[in-house]
Amino acid sequence: MTRRKVLRGTELRHVLTMYLAVHGATSVDALIRLLDHHFFTVDGRPSKTVSDALRWEVRRGRVRRLRRGRYGPGAMPRSTEHYIHRRVMALREEAAALAADDESDSFWNRLCGDEL
Repeated sequence: MTRRKVLRGTELRHVLTMYLAVHGATSVDALIRLLDHHFFTVDGRPSKTVSDALRWEVRRGRVRRLRRGRYGPGAMPRSTEHYIHRRVMALREEAAALAADDESDSFWNRLCGDEL
């Protein structure tokens, strides 16, 4: 099984907010699939964790709640958007490296068994 980076707090909010800013309105289910696609995971029930993180961003105006389970981008200063973008790219790189290390380890374990 591929190792995944656990997102919580600010990191989770940044990833979700940036996705909405770039791609527009989407559902909580699609955001959960996005996290999985980029080798991220969250603690607890994913739909609840993502909704709670987005509720925080709604209060700050960076995300808009369109209806139950559906969110869209809000307004954000350019400097904040730039900071969040840089942070999200670093998190994605970290998660990809973690997943790649795990894939490499499992390859060598399958190839050589316990000899290493």
